[in-house]
Amino acid sequence: MKASTLSFFAAVIAVLVGMSWGIVMALSHDHSAMPAHAHLNLLGWVSLFLFGIYYRLHPPLDVSRIAMMQVWIWIVGTIVLTVGVAMIHAGNKAGEPFAGIGSFVVLGDMLLFGWLVVRYERRAAA
Repeated sequence: MKASTLSFFAAVIAVLVGMSWGIVMALSHDHSAMPAHAHLNLLGWVSLFLFGIYYRLHPPLDVSRIAMMQVWIWIVGTIVLTVGVAMIHAGNKAGEPFAGIGSFVVLGDMLLFGWLVVRYERRAAA
């Protein structure tokens, strides 16, 4: 499987979960999970889909192990962060470490993605 394919599949799953979650919040009139819902949609749907587009447009990266690793790390970090934020907004302080760890995982992973982009673009320009 290519990194872009994994990114697109995960993005679609994230948006379906996010949309379903939004519908549940609307029907219940309980929007306390809105921050977690927003994190899932932005990190899950938007970011993963953008990663997929970039990787699809750059075939050497798309088939690399490091790109696949970057996508998997992002998926795990997004899940951990989203669960932590949901727990916090449900009044459960036990979610704080999850939100913190997930935040640093996705931050570190964005640094990895940025490094991959800069490295690829420099090599392509040479």
